[in-house]
Amino acid sequence: MNYHVFNGDADGLCAVHQLLLSNPVRTELVTGLKRDIRLLERVKAHAGERVTVLDISLNSNRAALVQLLETGVAVEYFDHHYAGEIPVHPHLSTHIDTSAGVCTSLLVDRHLEGKYRSWGIAAAFGDNISESASRLALQNGLVQPQIEKLAHLGECLNYNSYGETLEDLHFHPLALYEAMAPYPDPFDFIAESAAFKELAAGFLEDTRMTASLRPLLQHAHHAAYLLPDAAWARRVSGVFANKLANDNPACAHAVITIDRAGGYKVSVRAPLANPQGADVLCMKFETGGGRKAAAGINNLPESALDTFLARFAEQFG
Repeated sequence: MNYHVFNGDADGLCAVHQLLLSNPVRTELVTGLKRDIRLLERVKAHAGERVTVLDISLNSNRAALVQLLETGVAVEYFDHHYAGEIPVHPHLSTHIDTSAGVCTSLLVDRHLEGKYRSWGIAAAFGDNISESASRLALQNGLVQPQIEKLAHLGECLNYNSYGETLEDLHFHPLALYEAMAPYPDPFDFIAESAAFKELAAGFLEDTRMTASLRPLLQHAHHAAYLLPDAAWARRVSGVFANKLANDNPACAHAVITIDRAGGYKVSVRAPLANPQGADVLCMKFETGGGRKAAAGINNLPESALDTFLARFAEQFG
């Protein structure tokens, strides 16, 4: 039995799509919301079976990974988030690179030697590593209208992964993957898929709602926004954070959404001009993690908001 375990965002979706286009094995797919990062705990594999992990932190899944390896499960791991110490085990192979201009789909693209590169480019745009995405697109002979289509596709796929519950999303990530699966070429998916048209319409409507938002904290080098308690705000939080980062490349941004279970969820973007420190900041909090350029906190207690804002200002002041 094969298992593919992947983040439900653009990077995870495009990574698993590339691998399964290249090697269409029978597999059980395991995914969830963007912030569902401890996905390996859901895998009940047995000795001799194979698990491929895509775009979730090894450090956050360490205990489950070690248990699988000790059971005799072969694991192949693709990721660009903070990993900590990587276990040395004969059943584990890794493709881990935490550099700021890399995402998991680009690691898969590298592994497949560019076989489905346009999907990797779309994922890179969705992960807001636009410089890497644009450079690779131009090297691949794409022209500007094509590049803009892939950028929009990546943004829409990523947008669908944000929400407090699956009910907040337009599509369960598994359903979105199933809509993508018949399309080796993302331009055909854009042109023909009813799922993409629905997703793009939702993206447009929700991004329009952000026009009235005002910062909770603003400084020359950093700004923080508190979004309202609404499904549209939860869906658009990642897209809004990326837009802020792109519009103000010298500035760091934090987008804070209300967690209906109590406290807040936080998305942090380091300045694009110096994409460092988002992971350092977020890992100071119990449920924080991510990568250098973009990171988050899954549950920030209400009482810790002022502490977060102070540390955010200190990190990016």
